[in-house]
Amino acid sequence: MNLFRLFLGVLCGVVTVYTVAVAIEHGLGLLPIFFGDIAAMTWNGQFNLDFLGFLTMSAAWVAWRNGFSPGGLLLAVVAFFFGVPFLTLYLFILSQRTNGDVKRMFLGDQRAAA
Repeated sequence: MNLFRLFLGVLCGVVTVYTVAVAIEHGLGLLPIFFGDIAAMTWNGQFNLDFLGFLTMSAAWVAWRNGFSPGGLLLAVVAFFFGVPFLTLYLFILSQRTNGDVKRMFLGDQRAAA
């Protein structure tokens, strides 16, 4: 579990630093570029569409894990828009709260107990 937590920390740090560097260099106008590449039917667009699918699945899992509660739905929106930095931090916190019990981490306490 410690190796997994280290991986989460490194991944979060790398993506966050990279994102800040890109935002400083190119500004915050991500959405027109992101969806413009998808509309252009290029390899960049294919990658963006694939990534959009991962963001959607991540948000759906976060909402499901939290029983589609209001808090869970709010976390799902954060998961969708903040991607890897959110998900790595969320999994790190869950790994701490569940003492590394992967079943509880991914299913939640109620489903894991069933």
